[in-house]
Amino acid sequence: MTMSEATAAAEGGSAVGVQVAAENPPVDGAAEDAVIGKWAEDTQEALVIAPDKLTAYLTYLRDRQGYDFLSSVTCVDYSAYGGKLRDGVDERFELVYHLYSTRKGGGPVVLHVRVPENETVASATGIYPGANLQECEVYDLYGIKFEGHPNLRRVLLWDGFNGHPMRKDWKEAYHEADTKPFRSRHPQGDYQWHEDKIPWGKNTTYPTGWDPDSWRAPITYVPVSQAPEDAYSDEFETESIVVNLGPHHPSTHGVFRMLTRIKGETILALEPEMGYLHRNHEKIGERNTWLMNMPFTDRLDYINSMSNNLGYALAVEKLAGIEVPERAQYIRVIMAELTRVVNHTWSIGFILNDLGALQTPALYAIEEREMILDLFEEVSGARLMCNYMRFGGVVRDLTEGWEDRARYLANERLPRALDELDRLLSDNEIVKARGRGVGYLSAKDLLSLSVSGPMIRAAGVPYDIRKAEPYCIYDRFDFDIPTLPEGDIYARYYIRLLEARESVKILQQALRDIPKGEVLGGKGGYTLRPPEGEAYQRIEAPKGELGFYVVSDAKPNPYRYHVRSPSYINLNALGPMCVGYKVADAVVILGAIDIVLGEVDR
Repeated sequence: MTMSEATAAAEGGSAVGVQVAAENPPVDGAAEDAVIGKWAEDTQEALVIAPDKLTAYLTYLRDRQGYDFLSSVTCVDYSAYGGKLRDGVDERFELVYHLYSTRKGGGPVVLHVRVPENETVASATGIYPGANLQECEVYDLYGIKFEGHPNLRRVLLWDGFNGHPMRKDWKEAYHEADTKPFRSRHPQGDYQWHEDKIPWGKNTTYPTGWDPDSWRAPITYVPVSQAPEDAYSDEFETESIVVNLGPHHPSTHGVFRMLTRIKGETILALEPEMGYLHRNHEKIGERNTWLMNMPFTDRLDYINSMSNNLGYALAVEKLAGIEVPERAQYIRVIMAELTRVVNHTWSIGFILNDLGALQTPALYAIEEREMILDLFEEVSGARLMCNYMRFGGVVRDLTEGWEDRARYLANERLPRALDELDRLLSDNEIVKARGRGVGYLSAKDLLSLSVSGPMIRAAGVPYDIRKAEPYCIYDRFDFDIPTLPEGDIYARYYIRLLEARESVKILQQALRDIPKGEVLGGKGGYTLRPPEGEAYQRIEAPKGELGFYVVSDAKPNPYRYHVRSPSYINLNALGPMCVGYKVADAVVILGAIDIVLGEVDR
């Protein structure tokens, strides 16, 4: 293919990606020869980077082009790909990086790095510390090793686990078929269940001579701050000890463990340990049909199923070129902003609970959530797992009288409730004493750790995807991006109150202007087969940037389905925020991050 043909293919709407030499790539100096190709298609344009030049190019993007935010790092195993997208490409794996600029706004720089089997790639953690947990996940699930990573480890599975389950040739003990629907669900005749062929436990083997009971997780990695010297050694000779907080403890918000090295009650180092709730959401997602994954997204951040539905729907619509009717656009925004109010009032209640005080205001914060869930239940049939959105719109229109009840909430009830929370809590001496100056991390450090959402806005960064890269119809609404400069627990509490008020403003406008019309367009049903290609769509979910990266081989099931979950990636900052503070502070610091373990572990 000539350069002109490749450019025409990229601009003319070819659904199949083409590899071409990049024209005038934005590089100079050491990064000059890093770009070895260009990936162009309808939904995505990316640069193919030579593996040995990756760190030089990442440094260039950060220091010279202002891309200060590494959003997503994931991998695709193309060994089973049967389409034209990979013609002429021998490498089995492809690492995919999405980078953004919080100062410029707009779309991403997308990098593809092709990796043969059993090869290593340089770690990006020295340039973007936020790659830490994402590279661990890729190593855990795909087996790609990152040279120079400070603590490369299995993060969702355990050390004795056999193999890397996101590889296309990995089969679990009760494997029935690669994709759904499974024909074995209705056996006939002499069919033998696969469970009878592979007894329980055969999917786990341990290295020869290794005793799994002897393993102890090291605590060596504090990515931004270094463990301080003990400030109280003048009076007492003390040694540091390792204390496990969790995994079965209410203060950890679910099955989650904090491996903590302490001296006295001062935290010297802390490392998050997750995976207790891991069920390989992405592997199941690649066996589901495209539509089957819609209710499956509800199980991620199960506080915010409407937002999960929206992010996934937008990704598949981008990939398949599906249009959404006007009324459905308004309904989606209304549901997303009601969800944000639900999340933030719930989060405020959790923070108060972690402080160990003020139970009555905590319950009061959650009361408004129940009224919003009544509205969700009325249109979707469910309060928690709504499964309401579809490719091309929403599954059904609003019921009679729904808009009036929503207007009452947006115009009367919610503004009063948020003002009352502000009055009860913001000047409370316990909230101020336990929150101000605790868990501080600078805006620069938070961005370098790939933290997003209310966490960065509470540190003074006015970055919100609804403004920086508008999706749906958010550019039609008048709302602000509230920020606070302190970057501590108190600011993380109060920023959520301010953001809930901005959501109420959006709700008032959307409910005022919502038009009549259809609520479902396009052909995004059970038999959907998007054209070959890839797409990444992110939204400003209540907890931060929620992204879906999908790859299609023009079949009924996603070839690759990846979730960039804010709860997981925001945990990059947990250790640095806790160092130097007390054990009791770590509980509130974790609570103020606002995680849900279904989204952390997936």
